[in-house]
Amino acid sequence: MKIRHLTPGARISATLGVIAVGALALSGCAGDGASANYVEGGTFVYALGTDIGSLDPALGVTSAALAVGQYAYDPLVHLDEDGKIVAGLAKDWKVDGTTVTFTLRDDVTCADGAKFTATTAKKNLDFIGDPENASPLLGAFVPVGATTDADDASGTLTLELAAPSPFVIEALSNVVMVCDNGLEDRTSIVTATDGTGPFVLDEAVANDHYTYSVREGYTWGPDGATTAEKGTPAKVEFRVIPNETTAANLLVSGDINAAQIVGPDAARLADLQATSSQLVLGEGWFNQAPDRVTADLAVRTALVQALDLDALANVASSGTGKRATQLAVVDPAPCQGGDFTAAFPDAGVENAASTLEEAGWAKGSDGIYAKDGKPLTIAFIHDTALGAGGDAAAELAVTAWQALGVTVNASGQPTDQLAGIMFGGGDWDLVWEPLNVSTPDQLVGYLSGPTLADGGTNFASIDNADYTAATTEAMGMVGTDGCSTWFEAETALVQNVDVLAFANSVLYTYAKNAEFSGATSPDPTSIRLTK
Repeated sequence: MKIRHLTPGARISATLGVIAVGALALSGCAGDGASANYVEGGTFVYALGTDIGSLDPALGVTSAALAVGQYAYDPLVHLDEDGKIVAGLAKDWKVDGTTVTFTLRDDVTCADGAKFTATTAKKNLDFIGDPENASPLLGAFVPVGATTDADDASGTLTLELAAPSPFVIEALSNVVMVCDNGLEDRTSIVTATDGTGPFVLDEAVANDHYTYSVREGYTWGPDGATTAEKGTPAKVEFRVIPNETTAANLLVSGDINAAQIVGPDAARLADLQATSSQLVLGEGWFNQAPDRVTADLAVRTALVQALDLDALANVASSGTGKRATQLAVVDPAPCQGGDFTAAFPDAGVENAASTLEEAGWAKGSDGIYAKDGKPLTIAFIHDTALGAGGDAAAELAVTAWQALGVTVNASGQPTDQLAGIMFGGGDWDLVWEPLNVSTPDQLVGYLSGPTLADGGTNFASIDNADYTAATTEAMGMVGTDGCSTWFEAETALVQNVDVLAFANSVLYTYAKNAEFSGATSPDPTSIRLTK
């Protein structure tokens, strides 16, 4: 994606720190600046609104973890800005029914000089594919039940899928590969890196900064991109800056080179360049584990009916977004045109009250609904990285639920901690955390199948037979042929109030004294420092 110049005074909004499980749309070239304006040997500083969390690329699922992972590690293939698959560690790839074959380049080396082989790639996929390892990438990017085979002599890696997977190559473009030493001792890649990527980790200070140095002789980036281009930074520093105003100030002053700003500070950055991508901004998940109050469909329905979703979308996006209409929107999204808004239950406080009362809930003298002697209380957690708009939307929702007669224990958490709560079986009934992907099949493992207790990634314990039936049918179709069926599956989720997707927006990554490409974060090989 090329950098585009924003019109001065334009109103801008973006998401920050969302869980982005897909959508690393990459390009092997930078913007349109002349090479004479490039700066050699400098440091590119990128602001992160939340800490990375796990540096192990098979165990991290936040946008920060996925963005940083691509600096030290490479995937088998990449997606360019148009959604075209281009070479990475693999120079060729083929899908024949449920057989997927990659032919690897023979000149790829790890940072320590070791050769990267097909067997190494197999070990990466096998680790993710083993439910015992609890990788959140299983089911999203690596199909459940897939088996692998490697032939180092021919450099081929073969996957045999347990079932058809219409976007399997696109999904695998998000899986970066660890080298052999890191695979043998995964504790070694908690504070260091062992990959084939264009940069190597020098220093990691949690909740403060992460510094990487460029690799000499790197030539296997997206479609053959290298680190030898003029303006390529000698170092990249990821600086954790939770306060948006501080990040915006540092960006304007030139003390940092890139940041994603969600809230009102974005208005001050209208003169800067930025890359952009569509994202789901407002998205909620109900915990349907048997011991949670939100396992009750009536409770989920009433909580949604009590909300003005149009107003909520407006507030969450600071007036720049719109209602969400489908779940997979990150550029380049192959399925477009879905609209599940009509599937939401009829809104209004009176409707919400009727839903609860028909299900046996009664309002007490204290104004709080109760059933079987238990008051209606929910634990609600929202992501603080969604900025001022996200905080305001959360407050608006809490006010509406309290007015209905619900006790709400609300809290805000940074993305890395919230992800730990979601995927670690924490105490929650409803979380607001966007799960952003480009293809709808990447969500199946999160929205169906084994729960966390059973070794799966279905963190909300969703069991929707209509969704499962539609996704099973769609999985048997080729690429975009199944889009209408995928939309039916998403509508089934909304009808059963399994997911509350209410706002879309545009993610902008702002740049100062630098240029780069990439939909949701800067592509490492595209970064150029400018005067």
